[in-house]
Amino acid sequence: MQIHESAENYLEAILAIKEEKGLVRSVDVAQRLNVSKPSVSRAMGLLRENGYITMGREGWLELTPSGYEIAERIYERHQLLSQWLTSLGVPADVAAEDACRMEHDISAVTFERLKAHILEHL
Repeated sequence: MQIHESAENYLEAILAIKEEKGLVRSVDVAQRLNVSKPSVSRAMGLLRENGYITMGREGWLELTPSGYEIAERIYERHQLLSQWLTSLGVPADVAAEDACRMEHDISAVTFERLKAHILEHL
């Protein structure tokens, strides 16, 4: 299923926050992505409708298996591309921004080849 870049960013943010803090609320996502709470609320509603997340009574966000699969793929791409760019001498903040743009557009085939090359040479 095709998913928009913004949805991928939200799912990736949920995964990253979950790994850092253990629990995720919408306000955490808003802060991480530097977006408004109403924007996050709308996005969470769409992600819930499409089966990518669940929200408990306490407001905690959880990724469903399909949401986790997408988030993990994007997060892996982001981490690897950021690491690679910084190893090339790109400042960390620039590398993170560039990786964020690259992670959504690169094909699976190209990413796997790039990943093998990067891991071989890092």
